[in-house]
Amino acid sequence: MPNSISSAVLSSSEPIGARPLAPNPDVLGYWHGPSSSLCFGAEALRTLLAHTQGLRQSLYVVRDRQSGALGAASAALAPSPRSDTAQIAATPSPYEVIAMLPPQYPEWLGDRAFTQIHGVRFAYVAGAMANGIASVEMVQAIAHTGALGIFGAAGLSLARVKAAIETLRSTLDPLGLAWGVNLIHSPNEPNHENALAQMLIEENIRCVEASAYLALSPAIVRYACTGLRRDAQGQIQRRNRVLAKVSRSEVALPFMRPAPPAILQQLLAAGLLSAEEVSLAALVPLSEDITAEADSGGHTDNRALSALVPSLMHERDRLLLQYPHFPPIRIGAAGGLGTPSAVAAAFAMGAAYVQTGSVNQACVEAGLAASARAMLAQAQMTDVIMAPAADMFEMGVNVQVLRRGSLFAVRARKLYELYRSYPSYEAIPAPERQKVEGQILLQPFAEAWQSTREFWLQRDPEQVERAQREPKHLMALVFRAYLGRSSRWAIDGLDARQNDYQIWCGPAMGAFNHWVQGSFMQDSAARSVRQVALNLLEGAACIGRAQQLRSMGLAIPARAFDYAPRPLATS
Repeated sequence: MPNSISSAVLSSSEPIGARPLAPNPDVLGYWHGPSSSLCFGAEALRTLLAHTQGLRQSLYVVRDRQSGALGAASAALAPSPRSDTAQIAATPSPYEVIAMLPPQYPEWLGDRAFTQIHGVRFAYVAGAMANGIASVEMVQAIAHTGALGIFGAAGLSLARVKAAIETLRSTLDPLGLAWGVNLIHSPNEPNHENALAQMLIEENIRCVEASAYLALSPAIVRYACTGLRRDAQGQIQRRNRVLAKVSRSEVALPFMRPAPPAILQQLLAAGLLSAEEVSLAALVPLSEDITAEADSGGHTDNRALSALVPSLMHERDRLLLQYPHFPPIRIGAAGGLGTPSAVAAAFAMGAAYVQTGSVNQACVEAGLAASARAMLAQAQMTDVIMAPAADMFEMGVNVQVLRRGSLFAVRARKLYELYRSYPSYEAIPAPERQKVEGQILLQPFAEAWQSTREFWLQRDPEQVERAQREPKHLMALVFRAYLGRSSRWAIDGLDARQNDYQIWCGPAMGAFNHWVQGSFMQDSAARSVRQVALNLLEGAACIGRAQQLRSMGLAIPARAFDYAPRPLATS
């Protein structure tokens, strides 16, 4: 009997569109079973696709031999699916079986190597919103769901990060659950970045998300290369794995290549890497997981996911021609993933895994105050805006934040304009200084500097020394203090400062809110990162199943691609 799958493959010399749109006439057999196991017509097919059995059981594409109508059949829909009441046989029946679709599970989405290497059930990552917004509780909930949670360490003191690590290790490691910590590029605070990398190595953290990198730093190279060794079979083994979140090719490529020799030699000379680690680092990519960050909350270049992911895949494939001995490099997708359709599209593009961020911030486990989470739950796709970033203020780097209900973006932009225009705070015209102190800082500049100075004396005294020499840097530190505290006000729920909340948010939040409208997750108080993750993955699998059937020629109704949120168990 001819194989309908292999015979349907187009040869390289055959013009596109040369074959008919109708399914291949070859048949696999004939369907024998009760009428209840057959689905013909748009409504019946939609019901089948909305049912769990339409996803987790094999489906058969059948054709009515008399009318030529196409439909689907499932033994699971028969009265006794484990009996022989529904089966394929060579004996003719009124229904030809022309294709078989295997079961589809959310666990099967993405690259199976990602789930195996990281020890997770789903190719799904959540985090790592800074200042602990991707909280310990969020990471724990994601880990118990079977996905990879990344703790939001950026902006926190080393003591806060260490306390979070100790809690996560004691609660998740005994259960064998995966988790990681964020390491953010800090070009203005290299000492803090190096100290955090040192802590992550000492604490034996095996997974780190590297974010906001403009170029490789000694800190991320040291972390990635620490522990490289050969096993008994001579294969290079990693101790530490890096998920590099990037939004442009020129940043992605250094992570895909071996670590730069100059940085390796610097680390070797400082005794921070061994000669063996440096030698092996030249033979492997710095990171095997590259997360394409599209139009996201926080640090973003506002790229379109459908353009960024294929672009990075193309760069990856070209690079691997130069390094044929490299292990596979996986490209994940992040940014704009707020609905099952978006997640399904990311996997359809070939993403090895997906990562969500904005949508998790409105969940009960997020390290945000209830008032801030309620603001996020009301956001529409257009309720976002770019604003100066606290950590890279002087460089003019922006982050994407929530606009609805907050004046933060407008005020932060004003501060950056003043910083760019004047050599010191005293040089700013008096009317503008009055607005800064009366509307933004809500205190005299001198008082704001005193509190800012105390902060930097604890975190990085060199910043204070520089500020005393450079008035413009002093102004920048005070303005950055407003930007930094604005995110803390949203975390603490400071009512008096709600108009200044800085809440990192991408358009995915608005898409998510539209999707869950009228469902059990409409209220932010009812949202959990577990239910968000499971519904996005389950929905993506259902949409993928609908697309499979439509590609076989079945008339799948549009509503079949609109998965409605529902409470889901984790088992």
